[in-house]
Amino acid sequence: MTDSTGAAPGDAPRGKPARQPSLATRLVAVAAIWSALTLIAAAFVLVELYRTAGERAFDAQLDVYVKSLLSDLVAEGETAAAPTTLEAPRMLGEPRFSLPLSGWYWTIRDAGTDAVTFASPSLVGDPLVLPAPDGEGTQSGFTPGPTGDEVRFMQTVIEVGGEPRIIAVAIATEDFRAEVAGFARQVAITLFVIGLGLVGAVFLQVRVGLRPLGRLRESLSRVRLGEAERIDQDLPLEIAPLAIELNALITSNREIVERARTHVGNLAHGLKTPLSVIANEARAHPGPFADKVGEQAGIMQTQIQHHLDRARMAAQRRVIGVSCVVDPVMERLVRAMSKIYRDKVETLEWSGAQALKFRGEQQDLEEMAGNLLDNACKWSAGTVRVSARALTDEGGRDMAEIRVEDDGPGLSEEECREAVKRGRRLDETVPGTGLGLAIVADLAALYGGRLDLGRSELGGLEARLRIPAL
Repeated sequence: MTDSTGAAPGDAPRGKPARQPSLATRLVAVAAIWSALTLIAAAFVLVELYRTAGERAFDAQLDVYVKSLLSDLVAEGETAAAPTTLEAPRMLGEPRFSLPLSGWYWTIRDAGTDAVTFASPSLVGDPLVLPAPDGEGTQSGFTPGPTGDEVRFMQTVIEVGGEPRIIAVAIATEDFRAEVAGFARQVAITLFVIGLGLVGAVFLQVRVGLRPLGRLRESLSRVRLGEAERIDQDLPLEIAPLAIELNALITSNREIVERARTHVGNLAHGLKTPLSVIANEARAHPGPFADKVGEQAGIMQTQIQHHLDRARMAAQRRVIGVSCVVDPVMERLVRAMSKIYRDKVETLEWSGAQALKFRGEQQDLEEMAGNLLDNACKWSAGTVRVSARALTDEGGRDMAEIRVEDDGPGLSEEECREAVKRGRRLDETVPGTGLGLAIVADLAALYGGRLDLGRSELGGLEARLRIPAL
């Protein structure tokens, strides 16, 4: 029986394994991430270098204006150390120092009292608040201007006429910031295009470089589907040894299977004759002892046949690259059972799934499905329904499910568990060895599938056989 999820009782729940990304996806993703991080870092470095160079150019311009103010402050023919008079500086060759609140300002202050001696007309009486000078020398930086906009300033403390004076020049940074932002946008666009080109180049490189792996996968798939016997070895030097080893494995596998089949056949023939002789002798000399010998010989024949079947099935299960289409096999079995049980089974329905393939030996499919059909026909009251469909199991594998239902007496849950035990017959009045369902269960397990028994909608037994599919 199965629960609502389709799992057999006692089975541990199995989650569907996470699908791993392909090698191409991993390589392209790593290259894209690394390229993005590198180009982003390069963008920050380039913008920072441009900003630093712009500030140096800004300071060079401010330094020129500071020196021009100093030269204009002292009257012509006098020296800054001992001037007789201080003259108001002129326009410094820049009209914006005269335009009200233009963003271009200069001041000359007394270092001791911080009183403004001279100021540019552009200040129109508003103060230019600057940080206090840090000793003598030149100081530069950013600060809010009279209108609240950011300005870049430079101020220097110099002694004029024996008194320290602070000469300061400030220029609005709006244009400078706009240039830096424009450069940053150009850098971003340029590096983005370069990044796309790099990722595209990596993608092409990966696609071309991994193409032989795709060929290897296709060749291996053809072998698995039974369309080819060997893997193509015309591959690059790095993966050609893998194809060679796989071909060697396939050849070795076939040799082992053939040897196993030969040994199984030899063992069957070697045991069949002695057991037949023992059984014949027991029948020829009736009596309690002969009856006991005949009974035990029959049990030995049954057990030997069961284990020989399992050995044969295990050998066949290990054959690489075999498959068969389910529909034709099932149609032949349904026709055969219709003829065999024509006096007992009135309705034998069949519905299949075209192109559904069983990944295994055709004779194994015939044995599993044939046993289920034979069992259903034996116990049915007149109706048997058979169907096949493709599905995906809990582990994400492609499976084929063959469902056989009848309208017979059916089995209880306990009887369903007993029915798949070898040699276990629930009704001695019906001919058989009791191995049919056990062989089906064992063979399905060898293929990685399973046999589940339960109650059919028709009222009898429902057998669900799940086997690997392509």
